[in-house]
Amino acid sequence: MKKALICGISGQDGAYLAKMLIEKGYQVFGTARDAQMSNFPNLATVGVKDKVTYSSMALSDFRSVIQTLVKVQPDEIYNLAGQSSVGLSFDQPVETLESISVGVLNLLEALRFTGIKARLYNAGSSECFGNTDGVPATETTLFQPRSPYAVAKSAAFWEVANYREAYNLYACTGILFNHESPLRPERFVTRKIVSAAARIAGGSNEKLLLGNISIARDWGWAPEYVDAMWRILQQETPEDYLVATGETHTLEEFVAEAFNCVGLDWHDHVVADPSLLRPSEIMISRANPEKTLQKLGWKAHYKMKDVVRMMSDRN
Repeated sequence: MKKALICGISGQDGAYLAKMLIEKGYQVFGTARDAQMSNFPNLATVGVKDKVTYSSMALSDFRSVIQTLVKVQPDEIYNLAGQSSVGLSFDQPVETLESISVGVLNLLEALRFTGIKARLYNAGSSECFGNTDGVPATETTLFQPRSPYAVAKSAAFWEVANYREAYNLYACTGILFNHESPLRPERFVTRKIVSAAARIAGGSNEKLLLGNISIARDWGWAPEYVDAMWRILQQETPEDYLVATGETHTLEEFVAEAFNCVGLDWHDHVVADPSLLRPSEIMISRANPEKTLQKLGWKAHYKMKDVVRMMSDRN
């Protein structure tokens, strides 16, 4: 039985990944800063809370990382931990940089130091590309980060690439574009939109406050994306992969579809709020996931409208 260690198992991706790996016959271990005090509601939602072995680990604490790796002796490590909100990173840049870039560095250094032959998956982000002027990004597109979150993810990406080359570690980054599900917390705009539409359809008189709805993103379905993570670690040679649907839509289109799912016209319920605008913003995010299709045999089956509908159905 293979052993998988999921760092940041309490989040959206961690829950879906744990469920998939358990179904594949893995023994799954999950970490949190204080595992004894965590309720892991997402794992309970997907039905695997009692099937995971938990450990307390702080990625920013090198000793804590080494102790966990030596104890678990994992075959595969999935690093999904760290501050995950782009918007929040403008308010907490130091925490964001430390939790992401220092955390990844500690994992890599712990693997090098202990000699444990685990394969490492690192969660990258399309935010690293910044504005590509509408040109679809690939694995070789230059990074132009426009937020503290993107800066941290960019640093982590190059840490992984450096340790892979310098120390012959099996370490990869999956550069994931936006991927959503009902497990997203409401600080993420997609969940905020779907939840507000449902409440308004149920009789609420509230207005949905949004920032710039002309931004465009590539939105996919999170339960599909964790399969790509697993496939990345099953390859003979460690490489980085871009994971996306290949379709880009504006936030306005997302909003319109969410309200359409509950039989409402979004124009009657949405108000622009300048206070929600970010200091710097990526206007258009496009992706070319051709390498992932050709080498991993993975493609997204669910696109933006499917994602909105499934989030609305399970809201």
